[in-house]
Amino acid sequence: FANSCDFVIYTSYSSRTFGKYACVDQGVCADQREDCVYLYTGSLPDFHEPTTMDDVHVRICEQEIIKYDLEIKALVQDISECAGPQSELTELNCKVKERFKHLRLRIQDLEQMGKEQDRESDRLALLRHVEGHRKQMLSNQTAWRKANLASNLAIDKMEKENLLNVGGTEAKQRKLTKQSLAQTSSDITENLMSISRMMSQQVKQSTETMSTLATSSRTVLETNEEFKAMTGTIKLGRKLITKYNRRELTDKLLIFLALALFLATVLYILKKRLLPFL
Repeated sequence: FANSCDFVIYTSYSSRTFGKYACVDQGVCADQREDCVYLYTGSLPDFHEPTTMDDVHVRICEQEIIKYDLEIKALVQDISECAGPQSELTELNCKVKERFKHLRLRIQDLEQMGKEQDRESDRLALLRHVEGHRKQMLSNQTAWRKANLASNLAIDKMEKENLLNVGGTEAKQRKLTKQSLAQTSSDITENLMSISRMMSQQVKQSTETMSTLATSSRTVLETNEEFKAMTGTIKLGRKLITKYNRRELTDKLLIFLALALFLATVLYILKKRLLPFL
């Protein structure tokens, strides 16, 4: 390992780059160069302890725990500096939850490894490290909650400022359009008065039309009465004409019978005078 340090971590996440080799000994940077950063604040295992702590699986589990711890710290820092939008904060919180889930599982794995140790000293040493990691996880959770609170406050503040800015802009716009609104209101009033005058004229015309219609209705009724009277007269005349026609027929028949009788009488007289022997 570089600079003969006890432990080396390589990780990177988001905009925070932990991509340089950092030499860490009990959570303190062993090299003070610019590329060496303080990565882990928890207690690291003493890898010089015999047997158990030199086990490869234990070392891998410890390294993964430290890696997740560092990623959580980076995400918490990103959350504390997040000023919106809310979707970005939600995305960061989802990533933190995922890292906490993996960290919790690795701590449980390490605890199980400790319980399976044969030597009591190794078992106690690993359980002490498990307890330290859990305390560190609780500390990270507290920092996470504080970072969320700070970020939410920042987002709320920004939204309030935006609302105030929008409100100020709207006030300026209302002030600028006040004259135009007054002019528009005046024009609307004039239009309404003109419409009122037109409606008044229409009402007068409607009244006159109603009067004309009433007069016309009376005239129609009088004409109808006259028509009824004329109809009665016409019917009476028709009856008289029919009666006269019947009388004329009777008279013609009587005249024809009288003429026939006359002719018969004349023929009879002629027959007696001219032809006495017949």
